[in-house]
Amino acid sequence: MKIQGWLFIWLSVFILIMAGVYGVWSKEPAGTTALVLAFGLSLMIGFYLAFTAKRVDAMAQDNKQADVADEAGELGFFAPHSWQPLSLAIGGAFAFLAVAMGWWLLFFSLPLILVGLFGWVFEFYRGENRTQ
Repeated sequence: MKIQGWLFIWLSVFILIMAGVYGVWSKEPAGTTALVLAFGLSLMIGFYLAFTAKRVDAMAQDNKQADVADEAGELGFFAPHSWQPLSLAIGGAFAFLAVAMGWWLLFFSLPLILVGLFGWVFEFYRGENRTQ
């Protein structure tokens, strides 16, 4: 986290310099104000990350000899084969097509979306996983 903190602090210094250059060169207050606000936001994030880096253990990105996979964890469980995303995608495509063709197409897309959504959420609550 130390590296991220320093990156944001140096980014805020760069943004402040660019805000000065932009303000003098363009004499436009809206862009200069936006850059000064971006400087403040970047500085707040940088100080937060630098402040919390002192309170947490060293992470893999703080070690120069670390590999990319050192901080990698489990990403989660994904269904190996599921037809529910297809139903959800077709229903979503019909819903977006309803904006262009006519709102009557929503009557066909909403059931497909609901079947896909509920089927995907409750996919593993069938059969042996079902509670009585």
